[in-house]
Amino acid sequence: MNNWRNNEEWWVSSFNYKNEVIEQFDINSNIEIHDATLRDGEQTPGIVFSRKEKVEIAKRLSEIGVHRIEAGMPAVSIEDRKAIEDIKKENLKSKIFGFVRAKDEDIIMCKECGVDGVIIEVPVSKPKLEMQFKWDIERVLNDSIHAIKTAKEMGLYTVYFPYDTTRADEQDLESLLAGIMKETPPDSIGLVDTMGSALPAAIGYMTRFLKEKTHLPVEIHTHNDFGLALANSLQALLSGASVVHSCVNGMGERTGNCALEEVMVVLRLLLGIENNMDIKKMVELSEYIEEITGYKMSLNKPIVGKGNFTRESGIGADALLNTPLAMFAMNPKILGREPKLVLGKKSGMTSIGVKLQEFQIDLNEEAKKALLTDVKNAGMERKRLITDEEFLGFVKKYK
Repeated sequence: MNNWRNNEEWWVSSFNYKNEVIEQFDINSNIEIHDATLRDGEQTPGIVFSRKEKVEIAKRLSEIGVHRIEAGMPAVSIEDRKAIEDIKKENLKSKIFGFVRAKDEDIIMCKECGVDGVIIEVPVSKPKLEMQFKWDIERVLNDSIHAIKTAKEMGLYTVYFPYDTTRADEQDLESLLAGIMKETPPDSIGLVDTMGSALPAAIGYMTRFLKEKTHLPVEIHTHNDFGLALANSLQALLSGASVVHSCVNGMGERTGNCALEEVMVVLRLLLGIENNMDIKKMVELSEYIEEITGYKMSLNKPIVGKGNFTRESGIGADALLNTPLAMFAMNPKILGREPKLVLGKKSGMTSIGVKLQEFQIDLNEEAKKALLTDVKNAGMERKRLITDEEFLGFVKKYK
């Protein structure tokens, strides 16, 4: 882990790679990404993917290099089952998983769809058990044992997914884990921050707790209710988790899930973990999903926001285009983008000079100062940026 600078592509903090920092980590050598856009992402209110769109998204996820694709929950509808079958027939490089309740019929449907593995969900938190389902932990244990056995007997890779894990009673959780490990261990276990309500330190503790109690690979699944989805996923990976769940554009219920694009870039640029994942294709997929769903991202959304490399401030305007790493931690070119200088209230003389150079226009210093005044006044009066057409209109006064 010594990849804090990569020529002209990125320049992140070298302190990330100090021995005193790295020695705190327990990172797996082979971290996998499990993308749940087709299931959890579609649970974004008002979002529906057609069968054809699901296949296209799955193909693109595989091309990007995502290790596992959660293709959906076959119990939802016949259309969902057929979409999963279609995706499996594509023979993608990614493993295909289905999402199931701890019920035989769900698992059988997944098997019939031809998936490689299943995510078996059971409620485990106190609020869920006491206020929603009215179950005790023994009911959860018995259902879990039966479902895991069924899935394993069918030859499916089995991820045990006790959801809302971070709001579980610790004794209940320990009892549940002891029971399933004694009777029928799954292949891996999920740490599920369903309500996004855990601190990173708590996620680190729980990752180590699950590993100690089960000796199984831990998978981290986070939501963003407190803005901690990425931080919590990262903390789990630093604490020994080996699989991270995500959704494109951070889609999902309420405030969404951990964003695939953020995970990809953090693994490569901040942790220095080399992989074959295609970041530019990730941006293309992000834009495709935005187009087909109408689910618009904010302009400043990390990684894929269209305004991330746009600068209005006059300070550093020349460096923006010539030496972008002076202004950003990553060169926008690694995302297939270009830095952009815009004009408005916060522009300066350097901004004017760069913009004039862009249009191959020469003005004397007095005219540039007057032009800057026009731009700043217009920006304040109109409370927005100044378009190129408006800028060229101001220029005409001084040519």
